[in-house]
Amino acid sequence: MRNAAAIRARLIAARVVPVLRFENSVQARFAIDCLLEAAFSTVEITLTTPDAIHLISELRSRVPASFMIGAGTVLTPEQADACIAAGADYLVSPCVADGVARRAHHAGCAALLGAFTPTEVLDAIGQGSDIVKLFPAATGGPSHLSALRAVFPDVVFCPTGGVNAENMNAYFEAGAKMVGVGNSIIDRQAMNDNDHARAVAHARHYLEQAGVG
Repeated sequence: MRNAAAIRARLIAARVVPVLRFENSVQARFAIDCLLEAAFSTVEITLTTPDAIHLISELRSRVPASFMIGAGTVLTPEQADACIAAGADYLVSPCVADGVARRAHHAGCAALLGAFTPTEVLDAIGQGSDIVKLFPAATGGPSHLSALRAVFPDVVFCPTGGVNAENMNAYFEAGAKMVGVGNSIIDRQAMNDNDHARAVAHARHYLEQAGVG
């Protein structure tokens, strides 16, 4: 049985959430396998990835229950229902998507609604967002996160969008409990070369930088 509070706590402990948005399912599967081997405890599959729902279902069938699967770019309650049915543990939206958090909590899943301004953060909290996804993070940078935390000190923010190995620690220093990292978490050349070992080492570097494991 899923539990939103437990999933929230485990996401915070994970520190780094890989956010996969690839052109096809073959690339997505390569990335997922590398992230599993690198010892990540979660991955977010965005609905903009072809066959995303099938990928979520397929992944759920072959990983331990302790591995958290996120569904990203969830914009409607209907999409939320489909992702939950496929086995997602948490739902992520780039905005304050009405009804998504409610559907997530009904199923025991966690919700991460996107916000950028103070008004949007307040709206996300009002909708029941367990963690607020600061998006797009790169537009305001770590200083924007610091400013929001001054107003919302009890909110757990997950900056996403432009977060990479070079600036990740700056977001942690600004108060992020966790970060979402996009496709840069996978070495594109290693993927093109089908070099799993190189891709795994590249991804594991993010965990090491975040002090995980």
